[in-house]
Amino acid sequence: MAELVHKRGKRRDDNGLGGAVDFLLANARLVLGVGGAAVLAIATLVVKRLIDRATSSPDEDKAKADQKSIEESWQDLSLIKAVPKPPKKQSRADLSESQLSLTAVLPAQAAEPQGQPSSPEIPQVEPRTLLCLTFQEKLLSYYRNYVAIPETEVARGKQLARDICIELQSFLQNKCSELPFGSMYLGGSLCDDLQVVAADHVCFMLPLVFETTLWSLIPGEDTIIKDPQFWMIRRTDLEYIPRGSSPWDRFIVGGYLSSNALNEALHKMLVASVNWPAIGSLLDCIIRPVVASEELQLEVTHYQTQLNITLCPVTEAGDKILLANPPKGRVENLWRQSFYRSEVSKLKDLDAADSGARQCCLKILKGVCKNHPFLSKLTGSFLTHVLLHLSETESDWAEEALAARFQQAIEELVGYLERSSLPCYFNSHINLFCELLEEEIDEMGYELYRAVSEPGLLLQEWAYK
Repeated sequence: MAELVHKRGKRRDDNGLGGAVDFLLANARLVLGVGGAAVLAIATLVVKRLIDRATSSPDEDKAKADQKSIEESWQDLSLIKAVPKPPKKQSRADLSESQLSLTAVLPAQAAEPQGQPSSPEIPQVEPRTLLCLTFQEKLLSYYRNYVAIPETEVARGKQLARDICIELQSFLQNKCSELPFGSMYLGGSLCDDLQVVAADHVCFMLPLVFETTLWSLIPGEDTIIKDPQFWMIRRTDLEYIPRGSSPWDRFIVGGYLSSNALNEALHKMLVASVNWPAIGSLLDCIIRPVVASEELQLEVTHYQTQLNITLCPVTEAGDKILLANPPKGRVENLWRQSFYRSEVSKLKDLDAADSGARQCCLKILKGVCKNHPFLSKLTGSFLTHVLLHLSETESDWAEEALAARFQQAIEELVGYLERSSLPCYFNSHINLFCELLEEEIDEMGYELYRAVSEPGLLLQEWAYK
């Protein structure tokens, strides 16, 4: 009963004191303003707390102190949990290891039931070793992982090409029996183990058989354009042996066999006469002639295999091989002299003589240029002639010297592009760059000039694939 009276008296005193404080603060705001009233309020609250502590019992003080200490301890504990200890300084390898460890642990924790605590142990992940490859090692890795084609893929591409070649040969014999075509055969880098990246291109070499008494070859130096690379085939004795005596007379323009006229006739035949759906159904593939191309091309799809075929009419006279591939925008009666067979034979003979890596170097260069937006104009023939010229001055072509020879080849290419001239290895009077535009030469020269001091730039596109 006494405690109840004491509490009621205390509450009454509190109410009286609170009313006095409210009255004082309300008048102070009018007299002292907002700032003065705030200062007076703080002082009044301090006095009120002193009065409460003096009038309260010891048990209540102890309970409040205990409650405050509990609240402060929880706040301190939450702060300790929220602010972890600063970690020690870590290296880059340690940081990558920590990230890999967290990635491995989080999915495992998410998969555990909620009632079971997760294991406190974190599996240790070994940091990846950072390999500093030399440029020689980068080139060999580039060759193995990007340039080289699996033998099974090469064999599959060759077999598909042979099957199509047999069918096309049969069609030509039935449709154009009056034209003396020779036996068609496969040609190009796919057949010589020099194709890179993918087995996706092959040539069908279509020999033309001429009567030696009615046709003669005119060297390029003796033609109207005076270019030793482009020959002409002249019909002889027209005054004695009338036109029409040779089956090839239908392609004569101005007394010379026109490569353009022959290509146009073959193009019409490939597009309109050959039953490609039937042949494709027989060989389980899809064959489409390329209508808009200036060359005689076929596109073949066989499951995952993509194959591009180029039909190349060709004539041979002794050691001369002429293709019906005239230069663009020039005289249509010209035939291009091909050095491909000599290039491949010479390159392989040099490698066989000293166990060299010229063919490996050539493949790497071709791989770099094949899909490059600017360097794709550097054909395998251009690059082969560069290496053949370089072999005249450099004797060490072992695999251990591959990086040095590769960089030298880049430097030599830059020099040839600066002069806008690449002499043919077999005839120095022929400039293999004669058909390149000035803009193309500038673009290629700039790209290769950047790679002279840092040849690894040429491999960057492959490295980040």
